Amino acid sequence: MELIVKGRFNGDVNSLPSGQLKNHPDATCFKEFENFNTFSLVMNILSLFLLIGLYLLMCLRIHGLASLFNAGTILSIVCMIPHEFLHAICFRETVYLYIGKGLFFVSGIEVMSKKRFIFMSLLPNIVFGFLPFLLFMIDPSHTILGALGLFSISAGIGDYYNVFNALTQVPKNGKCFMEKHHTYWFV
Repeated sequence: MELIVKGRFNGDVNSLPSGQLKNHPDATCFKEFENFNTFSLVMNILSLFLLIGLYLLMCLRIHGLASLFNAGTILSIVCMIPHEFLHAICFRETVYLYIGKGLFFVSGIEVMSKKRFIFMSLLPNIVFGFLPFLLFMIDPSHTILGALGLFSISAGIGDYYNVFNALTQVPKNGKCFMEKHHTYWFV
């Protein structure tokens, strides 16, 4: 895998990597948002609702979350780039890291099996989100892990959207690839 840090995303979806569609002209585009700005807005709103729901769940376990949020917020921000690196290591070819429009994201045009695409999408959310949050739910004294999980699970909303699309649209033996700001599948 070769990681290329592209830096700030300029908002031009035509500047995102492309190339596989010409090799797979019969590929089917995921039924997803056409407009990247709409996608970004909707994912940020859904993330906020998820954050509030998980916060309320945490409130059932402990009281006095103010200090937890200070440390948890800082820790989750620090984990944003490692989150994208965990996506990136699931690629075998070139992958690009972008920042902007309220999102951190990686993009690459490599063809992946449906299972690997789902694993790539979920890996950082499992490591930085679900595992720490689960540890907190088991033992509420791990408040920092709870906050890390809370913010990381919420930040992964776009990844869950990709997993949902893969699970509901791609056949069992399908392959997936990204092309600009869309994801495609073929058999």
